[in-house]
Amino acid sequence: MERKIVRTADGSKTLRLPAWEEAYHSMHGALQEAYHVFIRSGLDQFQSRELSLLEMGFGTGLNALITLLEAPARQLRIRYTALEAFPLVASEWEALEYGQLFPEREMASRFFTQLHQAPWEKPCQLTPDFELCKLQKDFLDFESEPRFDLIYFDAFGARVQPELWTEAVFRSMYAALQPGGLLVTYAAKGSVRRGMQAVGFGVERLPGPPGKREMLRARKAL
Repeated sequence: MERKIVRTADGSKTLRLPAWEEAYHSMHGALQEAYHVFIRSGLDQFQSRELSLLEMGFGTGLNALITLLEAPARQLRIRYTALEAFPLVASEWEALEYGQLFPEREMASRFFTQLHQAPWEKPCQLTPDFELCKLQKDFLDFESEPRFDLIYFDAFGARVQPELWTEAVFRSMYAALQPGGLLVTYAAKGSVRRGMQAVGFGVERLPGPPGKREMLRARKAL
């Protein structure tokens, strides 16, 4: 499927799928959305500990890059597992230039390259406090014991991939979380919230990133 590089409202780039009229990140600002949904509403709930994190949708690598850069300030030692069925090719992720968005551009650019060049299907230690394991796998084929503390649920929207927003998928997410674990997503549809609640999640509505009124954060009961 064709993917085009486009610039979002905050100056950061993303990929757009013309056939689906869908983008990998919000057109209101890819960088702003990533920080708002996944860092402030997710990662910031954890401090000074080891953290096992699952990203459903590695995509451009932006969420992983920000998490790697933000972890030291929170004294987090992160084991980061990311699922992606259709990885980007080098010409696509290189054109995004995400390293240039951060004050320490050279370091961020180096980490961004390492994230994408890391081997698939096996752990890779990128820093003393950040281990990455990328899995080329469809969300629908994923199963895990309860070992994750935090899930970034960053699938394409339900309009284009409704099969990824079902009770069956949320049930597998619930099973993958440790008691008290969190799932954060940019989505806020009533059907998504009800699907999460149906499998046992406690769900709260939070203010959304630019361009969205709300987002969801779900918690597995202790």
